[in-house]
Amino acid sequence: MFKNLWDLTIAFARASNLGFGGGPAVVPLIKAEAVDRYHWMNNEEFTDALAISNALPGPIATKMAAYIGYKVGGWPGVLVTLIGTIAPTLIIVVLLGNLIMKYSNSPELKAMLEAVRPVVVVLVADTAYDMGKKSFPTGSTWGIAVVTVAVLYLTNIHPAIIIVVAMFFGWLVYGRTKKEKYTSSRKDI
Repeated sequence: MFKNLWDLTIAFARASNLGFGGGPAVVPLIKAEAVDRYHWMNNEEFTDALAISNALPGPIATKMAAYIGYKVGGWPGVLVTLIGTIAPTLIIVVLLGNLIMKYSNSPELKAMLEAVRPVVVVLVADTAYDMGKKSFPTGSTWGIAVVTVAVLYLTNIHPAIIIVVAMFFGWLVYGRTKKEKYTSSRKDI
């Protein structure tokens, strides 16, 4: 148990503190830790966790940390993943806040961040590709994706609303089929 808690702390400290560019930049790093390195979940489970986390308010890193921490280590897992996610940045900001503010407009820092942005975009795209391989098994899932793109680009609807509507749609359309399969498989036992 202690090793899992230590691994959770280190994994989320690494992911959250190397995720330059905000929430979306952290997602591939969390995936690298939770799916690729420690195998706490597979791609499909990670995609589900990301969808649920996006539907809730708050920063994505803390929501993913809490979800994965609970899955792996229960409430102690939640605590250590949140500490790993928040504490290093909090300490750096408190201790180095004046220094960060002093050099925030420096050409050197701007140049470094300019070089990091394309890396972040590629990491997010790679994560999206991995998640997409399992997320589009049928024509209807492709239809949902097309409708989502249209709604995102043609309206001002918040993405969280789209996620909640999709969850409700899935419950209505796919839930009955899954429930019937589950019920019939239970009768065979």
